[in-house]
Amino acid sequence: MAEFEIKLEVPRKRAPAVRAALKEGPVRTQQLRAIYLDTDDEVLRRHQLVLRLRKEDDQWVQALKGVGDKLLERLEHEVPVPWPADEEAAPSVDLGRHEGTPVGRLLMRALKGSRAQDLLPRFETTVQRLIRVQEVGASQVEIAFDQGRITAGGRSRELCEVEFELKEGEAAAAVEVARAWCARHGLWLGTVSKAEKGMRLASGSAFGPAVNARAVDIPKQADTRDVAGKVFDSCLEQVLGNASEIAAGSKDEEHIHQLRVGIRRWRTASRELGSALKVDLGAQWEDSLVHVFRELGRHRDHHYVAGSLEPLIEQAGGPIVDLRQLGDDVPDPGAVVRSPAFQDALLGLLGLAHGDPLPGADKGGRKARKLLRRGLDKLYSQCVRDGRKFAKLDTARQHRVRKRLKRLRYLVEFLAPLFGRHDTEVFVARLKPVQDALGRYNDELMALELYRGMTANDPNAWFGVGWLSARTEPNAASCQKTMRAFARTRPFWN
Repeated sequence: MAEFEIKLEVPRKRAPAVRAALKEGPVRTQQLRAIYLDTDDEVLRRHQLVLRLRKEDDQWVQALKGVGDKLLERLEHEVPVPWPADEEAAPSVDLGRHEGTPVGRLLMRALKGSRAQDLLPRFETTVQRLIRVQEVGASQVEIAFDQGRITAGGRSRELCEVEFELKEGEAAAAVEVARAWCARHGLWLGTVSKAEKGMRLASGSAFGPAVNARAVDIPKQADTRDVAGKVFDSCLEQVLGNASEIAAGSKDEEHIHQLRVGIRRWRTASRELGSALKVDLGAQWEDSLVHVFRELGRHRDHHYVAGSLEPLIEQAGGPIVDLRQLGDDVPDPGAVVRSPAFQDALLGLLGLAHGDPLPGADKGGRKARKLLRRGLDKLYSQCVRDGRKFAKLDTARQHRVRKRLKRLRYLVEFLAPLFGRHDTEVFVARLKPVQDALGRYNDELMALELYRGMTANDPNAWFGVGWLSARTEPNAASCQKTMRAFARTRPFWN
């Protein structure tokens, strides 16, 4: 069966209020002890599978979980397990308990002949769970507040989270309840499962890798609904994965970069696909996502100036500039991502992803491709028209060219399966030098403004102002040259 569940992280100071709120209705308590298993080389983890033995009060249950078809949806199969002869010990794992199930077949493919003996306990959790079932129209949502610990070897970490699992009805019901609790208690969406938290603890890593853009798998004869839905899911997966890591405390530049890429990809999908296909991809939440994009952009700008640009200026003979004043204006990434408005937007988009169909979506494969060609033509023509005279444009219009080129690239990558990956890869390869040139140009314009601002407190910054100003005109000319070369690229969609 498939399970849809939303998990919100609960900071320690909010736990008493969450517990008290849950007790406003009828509740029951469970004592849970779980043992998670994997091979030495983490075969199950690499295949996104979780195998667990859990004691639920006085009953042992063996559970196997895998990735479902939609965001935050999981395949799950649970089997009650008899008590072992030694009641102090945990029961043995039997892979045959999942035989014939969809997730069981995934397990057999992942193990490729390995036996249950190859699976070893990797970590344990002990949790006190407080449970309440809430009726939402014709739907039922189970709210489970978990407090406890994960232990792996000599390491240990606290668990404090609340889960909203759809037991019956529509996924929108679980999203509705989660949004209310998120807003009321200042919680945030977490996509890292207990299993993944435990594996990170066992390996000594605090955070996971950044979530990059996933290629969109669209059948060539896909209708409007399929195109919009698959692109939307790909964008939201990237946004949710990186936002979860940053909210948990990561300040890794790649997490920040990939979250901003995910937001930019979503905006492209919402604007270009939403407009062309007459589909609502969540435009009502754009302001909240744009705010986070810009706030994290300030963090990225500071990192670029301090880590990349200032060393170049010093190599050119410039005096050392005190960059600490820039850091005073840089917001904390975690606080930005945990903001109530952004969290509500994420949950709203998640609800949209689980709606069926997306608002405004209808069927019609050929019509969809025709509409998409029209959108690609318009964006490409705008980029080429302004790019050929790039050096003569004012700064705002130059920036607009850069943003349109990014949207063109994302749109091309989204639609590659409809038009052939080889042709789209060639097109993107020819687009990349243009984006690189315009990216450098934009970065140095941004840095020029920052250095100008620093001159009030640090006269040494004037060298940077002069150095960057001298580069502006030749950089603009270089951008124009690469744009004119790109303009000779034949659009593959015609």
